[in-house]
Amino acid sequence: MAERPAGWRADGLAALAGAATVGAFAPFELLPLAVLGPAVLLWLWQGATVGAAARRGFAFGLGLFGAGVHWVWVSIHTFGHTPAVLAGGLTLVFVVVLAGYFALQGAAGAWLARRLDARGVPATALLLVLHPALWVLVEWLRGWLFTGFPWLQLGYAAGEGPLAGWVPILGVFGASALLALSAGLLVRLLRPPRRAPVIALAVLWLASPLLGLVAWTEPTGERHSVAMVQGDVDQDEKWQPANRGWILERYARLSRQHAGADLVLWPETAVPAFYQQVSDTVLEPLAEELAEEGSELVVGAPRRGEAGYYNVLERVGADERYTKHHLVPFGEYLPFDAWLRGLIDFFDLPMSDFRAGAPRQPPLAAGGMEMGVSICYEDAFGGEVRGPLPAAGVLVNVSNDAWWGDTVGPHQHLEIAAFRALEAGRPMLRATNNGITARIDHRGRVAERLPQFETAVMTTEVAPRSGATPWVQWGNAPVVVVAFGALAALGLWPTGRRRRA
Repeated sequence: MAERPAGWRADGLAALAGAATVGAFAPFELLPLAVLGPAVLLWLWQGATVGAAARRGFAFGLGLFGAGVHWVWVSIHTFGHTPAVLAGGLTLVFVVVLAGYFALQGAAGAWLARRLDARGVPATALLLVLHPALWVLVEWLRGWLFTGFPWLQLGYAAGEGPLAGWVPILGVFGASALLALSAGLLVRLLRPPRRAPVIALAVLWLASPLLGLVAWTEPTGERHSVAMVQGDVDQDEKWQPANRGWILERYARLSRQHAGADLVLWPETAVPAFYQQVSDTVLEPLAEELAEEGSELVVGAPRRGEAGYYNVLERVGADERYTKHHLVPFGEYLPFDAWLRGLIDFFDLPMSDFRAGAPRQPPLAAGGMEMGVSICYEDAFGGEVRGPLPAAGVLVNVSNDAWWGDTVGPHQHLEIAAFRALEAGRPMLRATNNGITARIDHRGRVAERLPQFETAVMTTEVAPRSGATPWVQWGNAPVVVVAFGALAALGLWPTGRRRRA
């Protein structure tokens, strides 16, 4: 086995491995890096002290999130109008906090490994059970702590390719576990005997295509025509009152050109005003005009309510809507508002004081379909997307990825949306302001997409589906429970039992 580096060389290699792992995600989609990057980290963790393991995990996280979510700087500086130095500092703090999860994982793994090793637990069990279980549990923690940030969970890299067949069964945490297990098996191949790891890898990866042959859901037999309007409105122009007229005129004109589609869909907050301000004068007359051709209009808009204002997807003229529940901290609302409002006035984001909708909402009926709706990055939270299933036959995500500019962010977001479609066995309609507007099929494949940064309309057809994948039936709980159970099983290993590699 090659000699492991130590000190700053090990930390630097861990950082490089983290940055390289970003290549496993969209738009690069180099799946082997989802195994090779974590394998390097697991190799560096072998035999490390708690402090060294925490430091190497932190370095890996710096590389992963520094390279993978740098688009946060665009939101803060370009559209939040925060000075560049301050925006850079805030972005660095964000990356450092996220990297802390890998530091926690490394420290916990090293601490447990020392104690389990003393109990006689084989090194192979630590590599192939302890570390994949911790990988899942730390990702699960990152998905809900402080409202959660599940971006770049390792499993998203498996949405396309040889492991995709596992996704409707195990979801994103199960996919992460399989990739982490594959990384562990790769490390195990560095020393003999090698036959068992090779067989395990073959079974793991070759079983997935067979699972992909299973039809977990079935088409209802209906097809519905859809027109998704991509307005391509610059974020800096969107909320200026003087621009309201031409923005609404653009959306209305493009919608009229596609009258006759069962559903005409606008993206998140496409309406640059409160819904009530323009419903009587613009939206309802347009909806009535489209209805004469058999179309229903659904628009994204901010809406005033009794307790404040809300981010909604509204079926115009029907008093039916989906209200965004999972809001973006500091983007759509300010945590600890009474304490922080005066301290971060430099962070000038328009429409940044939303209220949350109900946690569980029924499907939105429009265009002859029952739609399970998510707004913006809500689709990164699989448990929330799962809420209206299996009643909903189609998933819909509306978003305004203009916040991230021309970065990898919109591509990563599309990948997450496609993963949700694969988990649920449902097609997804994805309407965005300036890209990436797309139709995704029930196997998570992007069937059609519009170019970014163009004013355009996607005209397509979607076939709703019924039934439930195992993930829809059980959610993420089984994988998380198994991960906890795996740690408990290691802890119950009989003291003094003969160790084997």
